[in-house]
Amino acid sequence: MSSRAVRLAAALAVAAVALTAASCGKGSDDKITVGLITKTDTNPFFVKMKEGAQKQADAAGVKLLTAAGKFDGDNASQVTAVENMVAAGAKGILITASDTKAIVPAIEKARAKGVQVIALDTPTDPQSAVDALFATNNFTAGQLIGKYARAVQGDKPAKIAMIDLNPGVTVGVLRHNGFLSGFGAAQATQDMTQDVSAPNVVCAQPAQGDRAKAQTAMETCLQKDPDINIVYTINEPSALGAYTALKTAGKENNVLIVSVDGGCTGVQAVRDGKIAATSQQYPLKMASEGVAAVVDYAKNGKKTTGYTDTGVTLVTAKPQAGVDSKDVQYGLDNCWG
Repeated sequence: MSSRAVRLAAALAVAAVALTAASCGKGSDDKITVGLITKTDTNPFFVKMKEGAQKQADAAGVKLLTAAGKFDGDNASQVTAVENMVAAGAKGILITASDTKAIVPAIEKARAKGVQVIALDTPTDPQSAVDALFATNNFTAGQLIGKYARAVQGDKPAKIAMIDLNPGVTVGVLRHNGFLSGFGAAQATQDMTQDVSAPNVVCAQPAQGDRAKAQTAMETCLQKDPDINIVYTINEPSALGAYTALKTAGKENNVLIVSVDGGCTGVQAVRDGKIAATSQQYPLKMASEGVAAVVDYAKNGKKTTGYTDTGVTLVTAKPQAGVDSKDVQYGLDNCWG
C-alpha cells in the first residue's frame, strides 16, 4: 500500500471513530434527562408524585432519574442525589426538600451549572433558592381545615392538639399557621420560618408525618390533657396514627380530627368517620407539570419561574355552612390526581 493510501486509510479510521462517538451521543439513549427527588419513596404521596413524573416523562420521550431520602428529614441523601443527577447530565431536577434550608447550597451548585431546579410541594427557604415552585398553597390548605373545625366547634371551648412535621420545615409551618388562622385562634401570616401558637393549643408534637410516631405523639398529648377535643394533623398517616391513640383511649367519638393530603386512603378514612375533613392536594399534577417545564427548558431554553398553585379542595362527609367543600365521592374520584 502506498504512503498516500495509508494516510487515507488512517483518516477514514479517525473519521469513523468520530462518527461513532457522535452517534453514541445522539442515539436512542441520548434523551433529555429529568431528575425527581422526593422525601421518601414509601409515603403514598410521593409514590403518586413519582407516578405522575414517570407518566409525563414517558409521554414526552425523556429519561427520568429518581431518588429519595431514607426517611423524612434525610438531607444528606438528597444532597447526594442532586450531585449524582447533575453528574448524569440532568437538564432539570424536581425536588421535595426534606430540610428546606440545608438543601439550598446543593441546589445553588446545580443551578450554577445550568440545571433548572423546581421545588414540588415544599417551598425551599428561601423560596428564591429554586427557579420555580409547583405546589399546593399549604397555608390555604391549613386555613380550610381550620375554618371547618371552627364551624363544627361553634362557641364551645376548644382544646387543640397539633401533630406537626419537623420544626422549621416550610410545608409544616405553613399548614400549622394556616390552621390556626382559619380557626381564628391566632393571627398568622404565610411566614415560613416559625410555627405560631395560641392559648387553645394545649399540646404540639412533631411526628415527621409518620403514622407510628403520630400515635405516640397523640398519646403524649392525651397524657398532658385528656380533654383534647380537636386534633390538627400534618398529613393523613399522622391523622390515622392519632385516631388509633384516641380509639385505644376510648375517645375516638369525642374528638374532631382534621388533616391535609386527600389521598385515597385518607378520603376513605373521611368516609369511615375517622377523619372529619381533609384538604386534598394533587401531587400527580405537581410532578407532571414539573417534568413538562423541564422538557420545555431543555428544548426551548426558557425556564419556568415563580409559583404555580396546583390547587387544594376541602373534602368532608359532613359539610358546614359557610365553608366550601366537596363530598367524599369527589375526593375518591380525584385523590391525588
